[in-house]
Amino acid sequence: MSLPEAPALPDTIGGTMTRTSADPSSGRAGEKSLVTARIHPLALLLLLALAVRLPLAFWPNTIHPDEIFQYLEPAWRMLGHDGIVTWEWRYGIRGWFLPTLMAGPVALGDWVAPGGSGAFVVPRLVAVLASLSIVVSAWSFGARVSRTHAIVAAFVAAIWFEIVMLAPHTLSESIATALIVPAALMLTGAPSRTRLLVGGAMLAIAFVCRFQYAPATAVLVIGVCWRHWRNLLPLIAGGVIALLVAAMIDLAHGAVPFGWLVANIEQNLLHDRAAGFGVSSMITYLSSFWITWSVAIVLLVAAIWRGWRHAPLLLAMALTDILFHSLIAHKEYRFIFLSVVLLMILAALGSADWVQSLRGKRAWRPWALPAIAGGWALLSIALAGASEPMRDHWMRGVSAARLAAELRGDPKLCGLALYNVPFHLLPGRERLTGPAPLYALISGDPLAKGRLPATLQAASPAFNRILVRADSVDDLPADYTRRDCDAVGNATACIYARAGTCEPIAAAAPFTINDVLGRSGE
Repeated sequence: MSLPEAPALPDTIGGTMTRTSADPSSGRAGEKSLVTARIHPLALLLLLALAVRLPLAFWPNTIHPDEIFQYLEPAWRMLGHDGIVTWEWRYGIRGWFLPTLMAGPVALGDWVAPGGSGAFVVPRLVAVLASLSIVVSAWSFGARVSRTHAIVAAFVAAIWFEIVMLAPHTLSESIATALIVPAALMLTGAPSRTRLLVGGAMLAIAFVCRFQYAPATAVLVIGVCWRHWRNLLPLIAGGVIALLVAAMIDLAHGAVPFGWLVANIEQNLLHDRAAGFGVSSMITYLSSFWITWSVAIVLLVAAIWRGWRHAPLLLAMALTDILFHSLIAHKEYRFIFLSVVLLMILAALGSADWVQSLRGKRAWRPWALPAIAGGWALLSIALAGASEPMRDHWMRGVSAARLAAELRGDPKLCGLALYNVPFHLLPGRERLTGPAPLYALISGDPLAKGRLPATLQAASPAFNRILVRADSVDDLPADYTRRDCDAVGNATACIYARAGTCEPIAAAAPFTINDVLGRSGE
């Protein structure tokens, strides 16, 4: 994509965006020049960013169950509906700030499109809009160097596949990053008292969303205040105001303010709860970069090395974040999303230096920017599906969402049982059964352990639909017939149905989903 230079426009975002023809008699040509001048390059790049992000808000993939069960499902419960309660919420290791933030979009979505889909899509649209702060911030970091740097940095932030991939997902990593990057912009350079106040508030909110990013933000704060300690006062003031708001939200839900933070550290640090989901070596994130970027890592590292001098604090934050997360036993690539974004901004700034170098050669002068921008676009498209993890991210949860939509749209469904199907691979209670009862029969339940088939037989009058692993269909009662099958996680799950209605019976009562999760510790 060719992004033409606009040298007559100012380097600051807030500058005037219009220019008129010097000759008032220039007529139609002057009017055309005026219209063209009103379109700021950043506006075009934001439109590009929206164009590649908005369709993904409607694409029903789920990168991680947390985006459903830690944020959207609690928000749904806040609105007075039944929802699935996970162990994190039973142990109180999650704060109420993010679910409260999501409650409005969830309510709006349910009003616009009842049945679960709207409550899922509208929060994702909000997350998409929040991700645009990265594009604007990248532009502004670049504008401190030149207009070319601004265009290239914003273009990369708009189209780079890793940034785009996480943009619509209601995860703490993506939301915190959308706050930290603009906060870093506000606090660097020559920040005013207002910018320090607002930046401090944004960093505090990011801490509430994703406290694991605290070491990276601490590096930012130290870098800003090292030689100008007076900057610390408005910075702290803004942070305290934001933390007080978060504390009041916890209190409004009957929770001890920041008690979730203590409980989280206790469960994951003292009891190694997170380690139960997998343990990786110290070099896992370096390996992840190689897997994700492949041989392009050579170009990207070269660009980062060229660009870090334009924003050295961003590199310090990124490396600190990677190091900190490398010390934690349980690792997931999304955990270092902040580092990925910061490194991509630095790489973009470095590649803008290459644009300027190429312009020093007469033959390359008109083609330097289109060539570098086109290279970024081709590289992003190529890497988006080049590795197995990336392909999995795009498709994870899509098949489960299709089965859930089929069940949710079934007018004869009066009760559903999950039989050896993990609930966390499904898209939440409302999108699965709506108001109909939801039961779970799993091998991890102490009450049903060793006698799952007999328990299923006894409880079956309470439901007329079963979602079952394909390798467990022999356990089903004889009056159930197969409807549809698809992948759920690494296994195949099938919908089985029987004719007739549902009768709430005592044999089924202990197997409602939340009772089962409470007993099994899930």
